[in-house]
Amino acid sequence: MVRDLGLLAARLTLGLGLAAHGAQKAFGWFEGAGPQGAAGMMESLGLKPGPTYATAASANEITAGLLIALGLGGPLGPAAVIANMSVAARTVHLKNGFFAAKSGVELPLLYAVGALALASSGYGALSFDHVLGLDERLRHPIITALALAGGIAAAETILAQRDFSPPDGTLATPTIKGEHNGHPAGTKPSPATS
Repeated sequence: MVRDLGLLAARLTLGLGLAAHGAQKAFGWFEGAGPQGAAGMMESLGLKPGPTYATAASANEITAGLLIALGLGGPLGPAAVIANMSVAARTVHLKNGFFAAKSGVELPLLYAVGALALASSGYGALSFDHVLGLDERLRHPIITALALAGGIAAAETILAQRDFSPPDGTLATPTIKGEHNGHPAGTKPSPATS
């Protein structure tokens, strides 16, 4: 029973924390950026169109978080968390080091590893999976491995679609090092002769 209570505490903390994180993006709750702020952030990360990626990220976080908190769906919720946190770590946090105080990878890493632990251990007897008799079937090693592989593949697919091209309607001006308006740097162009 102690194990089941520990798993319940871990599930509620991780799951509801992640769902609240998604609600910050989706609804602006809990002092969050809201849909427009989240869309702008996604655009700045090269995830375009920003509103589509913001909606997908927030829906994924809310759904995965609630599945984990309820102990429902076996490894599906944890796999979705690993996908989201992998993208967040690599697009936002990795360049800032480890600690969360400097927006490092600490928080997404903790969410991802917590999700991996739940995918590996199961949700325990105080879960909807157990009540519905699904826990043994959903905890099969092949199902768990496929779900986790799917989460990693989803993250890689999203990262591969990053687009840093200028917004529509703007022209990109190529810059060639050592030249200014087609002339070597440090020289003045000769006056035009007619």
